[in-house]
Amino acid sequence: MRLLIEKNLQPVFNCRFVASEFSTGSLHSGRIDTLALSEDNNPVIIEYKKVESSAVINQSLFYLAWIHDHRGDFHVAAREALGSDIKIDWSDVRVICIAPNYRKYDLYAAQIMGVSLELWTYRLFKNNTIYLEEVFQKTFVKTTDLVQKTSTILGAGEKDSLMRRIEAYTYEEYIENKPAQIVELAEEVREFVLQLDTAMEEAPRRQYIAYKISQNIVCMELRRDKLLLYLKLDPTSIKPFPKLARDVRTVGHYSTGDLELSVSSAEEFEAAKRYIELAYQNVGG
Repeated sequence: MRLLIEKNLQPVFNCRFVASEFSTGSLHSGRIDTLALSEDNNPVIIEYKKVESSAVINQSLFYLAWIHDHRGDFHVAAREALGSDIKIDWSDVRVICIAPNYRKYDLYAAQIMGVSLELWTYRLFKNNTIYLEEVFQKTFVKTTDLVQKTSTILGAGEKDSLMRRIEAYTYEEYIENKPAQIVELAEEVREFVLQLDTAMEEAPRRQYIAYKISQNIVCMELRRDKLLLYLKLDPTSIKPFPKLARDVRTVGHYSTGDLELSVSSAEEFEAAKRYIELAYQNVGG
């Protein structure tokens, strides 16, 4: 199963492969089944179990704490696998558990902990195909909430250390001190994108806010006089090419997405809506 997932990380989890059976060293004596990097350049930990077991969750939480303490090890592995110029964003670490099933107590515990944890079930068929279903949807929590919940697991004495290691962001923090008219425009974008699908997630980052389901659909950056929206669309497929758009496939930018829309007014946002809907449909909405 591990090899099958690793060969299909991009279409299944929208991640890039970093390492397999990654050693946590002689002191911890563990091996992370799969390490990867998300489209947002966040570290990804994937753990597998062939039988129903709480151990996969416990192991994953242990590795989550370990990786925050050993960022340098992940940096080295990522650069060896993906190139020396790769960027790592530690604002979130994605943890994925894959098992045939979970006990109801496991699902409840995952919900209470509130850490960045995804629980998936699987069925493996004889023709070497796999069916995956997400049974616990990841939620994004404030740093203080995450520390409060995780310190119960790791020990209260590690709370301050954990606070220093984990960076998390909220929508309110991102829009703070931005011009009122830009914030108002951002609220319109936010409301429109979230109503596209009940499964739509809002994922604030340091430099942008991502809206995603299985992968990022649109990312929003706030400037002093405009919004920049980055869409998961192939610019060459857009005809006619809109005036407010730019092909950024070869242009460096923080957000994910190859089509940039520059929006500075409600009228321009009206024109942008059809392209946001196209990006939503493109990802599979």
